[in-house]
Amino acid sequence: MASEIHMPGPECLIKNINGRLLVNPEALKILSAIRQPVVVVAIVGLYRTGKSYLMNKLAGKNKGFSLGSTVQSHTKGIWMWCVPHPKKPNRTLVLLDTEGLGDVEKGDNQNDSWIFALAILLSSTFVYNSMGTINQQAMDQLHYVTELTDRIRAKSSPDVDGVEDSADFVSFFPDFVWTLRDFSLDLEADGQSITADEYLENSLKLKKGTSPKDKTFNMPRLCIRKFFPKKKCFIFDRPTHRKKLGQLEELCDDELDSEFVQQAVVFCSYIFSDSKTKTLSGGIKVDGPRLETLVQTYVNAINSGDLPCMENAVLALAEIENSAAVQKAIAHYDQQMGQKLQLPTETLQELLDLHRASEKEAIEVFMKSSFKDIDQLFQKELAAQLDKKRDDFCNQNLKASEDHCSALLKDIFSPLEEDMKQGIYLKPGGYRLFIEKMQELKKKYFQEPRKGIQAEEILQEYLKSKESVTDAILQTDQTLSEKEKLIEVERVKAESAQAAAKMLEEMQIKNQQMMEQKEKSYQEHVKQLTEKMERDRALLLEEQERTLALKLQEQSRLLQEGFQEENRRLHKEIQSLQKKMNKPKKECFLG
Repeated sequence: MASEIHMPGPECLIKNINGRLLVNPEALKILSAIRQPVVVVAIVGLYRTGKSYLMNKLAGKNKGFSLGSTVQSHTKGIWMWCVPHPKKPNRTLVLLDTEGLGDVEKGDNQNDSWIFALAILLSSTFVYNSMGTINQQAMDQLHYVTELTDRIRAKSSPDVDGVEDSADFVSFFPDFVWTLRDFSLDLEADGQSITADEYLENSLKLKKGTSPKDKTFNMPRLCIRKFFPKKKCFIFDRPTHRKKLGQLEELCDDELDSEFVQQAVVFCSYIFSDSKTKTLSGGIKVDGPRLETLVQTYVNAINSGDLPCMENAVLALAEIENSAAVQKAIAHYDQQMGQKLQLPTETLQELLDLHRASEKEAIEVFMKSSFKDIDQLFQKELAAQLDKKRDDFCNQNLKASEDHCSALLKDIFSPLEEDMKQGIYLKPGGYRLFIEKMQELKKKYFQEPRKGIQAEEILQEYLKSKESVTDAILQTDQTLSEKEKLIEVERVKAESAQAAAKMLEEMQIKNQQMMEQKEKSYQEHVKQLTEKMERDRALLLEEQERTLALKLQEQSRLLQEGFQEENRRLHKEIQSLQKKMNKPKKECFLG
């Protein structure tokens, strides 16, 4: 799709009808047309917390996602708005606005949990929007994050003990951004100014106790720290007076709180610059059609009572794209052969060389478009189709040569045929004249270009069909002795045997060429598969190293926090001891 995306407003992507999630076909059509990689930003949070307003800002509009102005939840399901990326012209920004969590009108939070899980699965940046400060109440409202392991599977078959490691989730979880709305506190800790990110890190610190209360306290914090190695926090002042909040769509920036306007600019700038392309395991970048497949696969799994599984979704995506890759490769092969091949070819090798060059390009096309081709099933299918194409072209080449040579013989030998009908050679000395004419016409036939691989065989068939006529002319020629006739008969037989031997040799050469071509085709498939596996392995190692680095960074930070905490404790103990040591001694005098 071109960089300009003509989507004037949001479209419902996943409808929420009576607690059942349904994919909107119209929204899928929009995704299917986006050929660029996508940056997917999803926002979730309690209803009536201003999520839609932030998403409109990211879209560069005041209006778009429905804001609403009452205590009722306004957005239902998941809405999508695809816009050109403001800073990355080769990317499309896909904004997902979700219905508010915790809506009392829904009665239960089962649907909320699935909305939350889908936002995680589909996004590359996950924004959690809440009001006020990060306190225990805010953490309790984020209980959906503790349910993710019960809502999402990374692998179709977990480990032997039935448990998936958090690293499996880290490998495909999005970056985490917490936006705090109507934030009114000063960003300070221990009398020192801190950043919003430091405020988030402090809020995610764990308690060391093991009581049920401590576990409840730690659980959401532990999940956020485990699942989201990259975390960011933004604070926002109230945008305007409470009475004007219902008119936000109509207000210009100069009518809003200046601090809020600047905070929104900083937030949007971060999203535009730092939000990464949606990527699957193995470094597979997601474009519109791939995102379309993910949406359908996850929603179908939820509606069928299964857990959305990242591995299964990738495999479903691989099956669709690998099938398309095979067709794309075959179409490229057909195009190349159609442009370059002119039948009949002078030799079989000429055809096989053209086939091999086109086959090589076709395999390259397949390798670029395919991924996760388990057991090379689709590559084997491509190889089988290319082999059939080659055999079909060989048969067409054979037929084209036969037809051309037959027409050529008919044209060249037509004067001889006419002479034979009139009995010109049935006279003394006629046989010699006949042989001379035959040799002259054969020479003319051999001089004709591009007769193809059947030139000799079609000629021999023609000559064989004239053996009875030749014998009649020979026997009629009264100038030849019986001995000369016998010698001539033997000569003709010898020529026929020599021609048959030559044709057998040519057939063996053709068979050898075909065998060599099959081996070369096999080696080409192996070579390109090996190269692709090396590239995939490098990408996987890079991804694993990045995940490991993030985990090590997190562990290092935890250790550093532990050391700092221990240092503070020791410092306090030292200060306490110093105070005791510096305390004046009381002396007692007896009178």
